[in-house]
Amino acid sequence: MNKMSLLDLAKGRTVLLDGALGTELMARGLPLGACPESWNADRPEAVREVHRDYFAAGSDAVSTNSFGGSRIKLAGHGLAARTAELNVAAARLAREVAPADRYVAGSIGPTGKFLKPQGEFTEDEFESVFAEQSAALAEGGVDVLIVETQYDLHEALCALRGARRAGSLPVFVTMTFNAVPRGYFTLMGDTVTRCVSELEKAGAAAVGANCTLNSQQMVDLVASIRRETVLPVIVQANAGKPVLGADGRVAYSQTLEDYVRFVPDLVRGGANFVGGCCGTNPAFIKAMAASIARRTS
Repeated sequence: MNKMSLLDLAKGRTVLLDGALGTELMARGLPLGACPESWNADRPEAVREVHRDYFAAGSDAVSTNSFGGSRIKLAGHGLAARTAELNVAAARLAREVAPADRYVAGSIGPTGKFLKPQGEFTEDEFESVFAEQSAALAEGGVDVLIVETQYDLHEALCALRGARRAGSLPVFVTMTFNAVPRGYFTLMGDTVTRCVSELEKAGAAAVGANCTLNSQQMVDLVASIRRETVLPVIVQANAGKPVLGADGRVAYSQTLEDYVRFVPDLVRGGANFVGGCCGTNPAFIKAMAASIARRTS
């Protein structure tokens, strides 16, 4: 019997995503500044272990170790020629440890570069590299594609078009917003209204926000997104701001208890998919799962 789609699951209940992946790999020895995607080939069991931990904590879906897996991003590590290999492997590693009733989302992050005239790339070039990455993730067996942490709506639209060009998988898109007195804006000045409208018109299957803001700050943002769309809404908040300790390690300012305290508000505000971003880990997801279960019991 075939399992229902992730979108259908979200029609009936809140879907729990995973938390941060990069910091979990760093805890397992990934050097600072190294390419996380290289571990899909060099340390596959470490990647599998992170996915297993999130599934065990209660995640309905985990994101692949491919956030920086575009050809443009991998070129900075001398790995552009291995783009397809590393993305297929990312998808397969998550698929291999996913229980039969759980899901895998193919993570697609920003290129780290800018479109013309601020940068050197054209929209066609961005769209092509995102199509290449999306096709490899689809080949590896993901259930959906998630274009995330986008700070430029134009790049997000390139990624969405590229992902849709690569196949028929649903494509989720999350932008990252800053909170200012006038409201919420991306780094490039895009408003919530414009982002949601343009992404919806371009065929996104779900929209939302991740990174930058903590769970308390995300509450009003989620409500703002919900007012703009009937599409499923995604939210993955940071655990506060990163703080560099005396030992050189990065910690985050929001405690687990404070983070989880706002999860019911995120769901009430209209979030259909809830997960964590920077500073969160399987312990956060386990506590979020308990919070969501209490709300629905």
